[in-house]
Amino acid sequence: MKKENLGTLLACVAIIAEIMLLSGCREKTGETSPRDYAEIAASGVLRVVTDYSPLTYYMTDDSITGFDYELLQMIGKRTNLKIEITPEVSLTKSLEGLDDRSYDVIARLLPVTTENKQKYIFTKPLQLNKQVLVQRRDSTGNVAIRNQLDLGQCTLHIAQDAPTRLRIENLSHEIGDTIYIKEEPDCGAEQLIILVASGVIDYAVCDEAEARAIGDTYDAIDCQTDISFTQFMAWTLRQESTALCDSLNRWIDEISRTKEYKSLQEKYFGKPKKR
Repeated sequence: MKKENLGTLLACVAIIAEIMLLSGCREKTGETSPRDYAEIAASGVLRVVTDYSPLTYYMTDDSITGFDYELLQMIGKRTNLKIEITPEVSLTKSLEGLDDRSYDVIARLLPVTTENKQKYIFTKPLQLNKQVLVQRRDSTGNVAIRNQLDLGQCTLHIAQDAPTRLRIENLSHEIGDTIYIKEEPDCGAEQLIILVASGVIDYAVCDEAEARAIGDTYDAIDCQTDISFTQFMAWTLRQESTALCDSLNRWIDEISRTKEYKSLQEKYFGKPKKR
């Protein structure tokens, strides 16, 4: 083979190898072309990641329950889309999967904050929620902390990478004292509450809705001390997914007017308080 031909062949092989390497990198990261409602409708599949908790998505015996899971099923029936659900405790992994387009939406109730809105868009609010302190009652029914000022020098346990960290750090500045934060890897609200109930840890911080739903099964658990103000909670999407967000809002708005949705809200959050 002539040197010129050999050189050309080697150059082609190098180019092909580089293309294959780049393709492999895209496959590993989940990188694809933009995926909004048009692409989702064409595929017939809505890819969703959600938390694994009794309030969101939970498997008991042979059935699956959870507010977000049941709302997704209502959307699937209305749109004839196949809802492909992946449960994931880690919020960081959920956000990474959303960013690399492995998922189309994070269907777990996350706070709609100014910081979060800089990178993501949200559906219409699905619930009002706040963070609360989870602690044990003593034999007389009293608790150690009822005032946020008493949190100084305490260690609060939270789920790893939970947005709760920022609120506790701000609260530490507000009270002028150090509040220690311990992130528990692979722990959701349920595991944290069990740790408090069993005496392994003294304090945890969870969303109020989750704390009440799970804590009600433990007589010694108290979740009456607020850590944050009430916040809007919603599902999360990439900024590019404006058409999907509009569609989800329309479906949720239609579903929210049904008796089925009212029953769903009462099942997981109780009857709305009279104002």
